[in-house]
Amino acid sequence: MNQVSQVEYRPEIDGLRAIAVLSVILFHAGLDAVPGGYLGVDIFFVISGYLITSIISTEMEDGRFTFAAFYERRARRILPALIVVLLACVPFVLIFMLPREVSEFSKSVIAVCVFASKVSLGKT
Repeated sequence: MNQVSQVEYRPEIDGLRAIAVLSVILFHAGLDAVPGGYLGVDIFFVISGYLITSIISTEMEDGRFTFAAFYERRARRILPALIVVLLACVPFVLIFMLPREVSEFSKSVIAVCVFASKVSLGKT
C-alpha cells in the first residue's frame, strides 16, 4: 500500500472549509441573508484543489506519484459516504419520482460511482 503524502496542517484551511460549508447549508436552508451558496462551493473547490495539488506536487518531487494511487485514495475517501447517501436517497426516488426520472437517477448513480458525473453521454 502506498504511503499517503502529508500536507502540513493549516488550521486556517479548516476555518475556510467551515465557512464554505456553512454558507452552502444556510443558502439551502433558504436564509436570504446568506447569499453565499455558490461562493461557498467555489471556496471549497479552491481549498480542495490546493490540497490535492500540494499532495501531487510533493509526491512528484519524491518520485512517488501514480494516477492509480491517486484515484485509489480518492475512492477510499469518497465512496463510503457516497454509498450511504445514495442508499438513503433510493427509497425517496422510488416513492416520489416518475419512471423516466428514476431512469435518469440510475444513470447519474452509475456515473457518480465511476467518477464520470461531469461526462456528457448524449442527449439530456
